[in-house]
Amino acid sequence: MEGVEKSRTWRARISARDMAQIAVFAALIAAFGLPGAITVGFSGVPITVQTLGVMLAGAVLGARKGTAAVVVFLALTMIGLPLLSGGRTGLTAMAGPSAGYLIGWIPAAFVIGLLTERVLPKYPVVLGAAINILGGIVVIYLCGTVGLLLRTDLGFRESITTNFAFIPGDLAKVAAATVVAKGVHRAYPGLTGA
Repeated sequence: MEGVEKSRTWRARISARDMAQIAVFAALIAAFGLPGAITVGFSGVPITVQTLGVMLAGAVLGARKGTAAVVVFLALTMIGLPLLSGGRTGLTAMAGPSAGYLIGWIPAAFVIGLLTERVLPKYPVVLGAAINILGGIVVIYLCGTVGLLLRTDLGFRESITTNFAFIPGDLAKVAAATVVAKGVHRAYPGLTGA
């Protein structure tokens, strides 16, 4: 009986507006895959714009809805939709070296969203950037490094140094996500629902 009550509470907390926002951000992550991917280095992990969508989902929607948007997106790729950059599906990507990075999108969106909710309603730019760096770079790189160790023949050092090629682009994504989130929170306070 308690499980039924929890299910009703969850459904009551997800409004049609929340579902629409989750769907829009899942679609945004997919759209950021359209430019394609550039594979650099020896790891086989591509550079994509999709991590910008992950950062935006957390920074704009908050922990609950931002994480849900990433989970919806990844679920769509796992059922075979070629939404990942380069037209890849989740099944092919999870079998390769980028599996850890993709799995890392979920805790990244959660961390960014949770910390963003704590600094609202002001959303200071420097603090927002630090939050996006922590979730959008540190968390994803940590998960990605573990994935490389499990999915490739790379050693610990090589798995860590592989991430260096992504840093300049990811810092640009952090800047973009921070500026956009600042503007959105100024125009639409309370969007995270926290």
